[in-house]
Amino acid sequence: MSASGGTKAIVAALAANLAIAVSKFVAFAFSGSSSMLAEGVHSLADSGNQALLLVGGKKAQREATPQHPFGYGRERYIYAFLVSIVLFSVGGMFAIYEGYEKIKHPHEIEHWYWPVGVLVFAIIAESFSFRTAIKESNPLRGDHSWTEFVRRAKAPELPVVLLEDLGALVGLILALGGVGIALLTGDGVWDGIGTVCIGVLLVLIALVLAAETKSLLLGESAGTDEVHKIETAIVDGDTVTRVIHMRTLHLGPEELLVAAKIAVRHDDTATEIATAIDAAEARIRQAVPIARVIYLEPDIYSETEAAKGPDPSATPGGPAQHPTGH
Repeated sequence: MSASGGTKAIVAALAANLAIAVSKFVAFAFSGSSSMLAEGVHSLADSGNQALLLVGGKKAQREATPQHPFGYGRERYIYAFLVSIVLFSVGGMFAIYEGYEKIKHPHEIEHWYWPVGVLVFAIIAESFSFRTAIKESNPLRGDHSWTEFVRRAKAPELPVVLLEDLGALVGLILALGGVGIALLTGDGVWDGIGTVCIGVLLVLIALVLAAETKSLLLGESAGTDEVHKIETAIVDGDTVTRVIHMRTLHLGPEELLVAAKIAVRHDDTATEIATAIDAAEARIRQAVPIARVIYLEPDIYSETEAAKGPDPSATPGGPAQHPTGH
């Protein structure tokens, strides 16, 4: 996913959420519906989240410095993690609190046409935002399921927007159900129950986002396909005979660090080895363009050491490591 790959979806979600937030607060002012208040805060929090994603994307583009020699690519992960915190605290916990208060002190919904009209408008607007996020994600998702895409995507923006929009749509349906039942029964408790359900939903989504972005912050390896391409690109069958072991690490969504111990022939000269390493680096960058930081260490392959297994402390070690995903 490029730095701008999710920008269209983020901007679409930001515009939709700002318009929806205003309409929900107006509906709350006229109707007194706690579901409208919770949904208004939810949309306001989502708007702040999209702003955070845009700021993170901008900051991640800064050039590397002596203090941060690998650049600022992980800024995008940090801001995505902040989004999960905002969604949990401002969106989820507030909605649960507001719903609890409404259940304890229920009151009849006034001017029912305001919340119903706003919810219908919000569902339409969020559907367009969700459609944009799906359209932007499909080329990157490939043959993976949506669950795999959210779990394996190295760029956090589109998975965040997808989950937010999905949560918003489900939340709106819950709010419409709570308001509808409250109007039919004349019991405002149902409005509070709908609000609590919205809060629980937001908390669950926030926890999923936090878990996924935490994994990205800790540092993830390249995907299995990328690892295979890199291994294939390294070995030329002449000077570089095999990959002894290799580690990859995402420094950001579009910057990959590759560190590998490679086997060379014992009678090669230093010049031949240096030339082979330069050629291998060029092949790696051609095969996987995001592999921008590459360290290749030449060594003599040992069957005895390889028999010990893939132990990173063994020099030379065993076979190359393959990512297991997260």
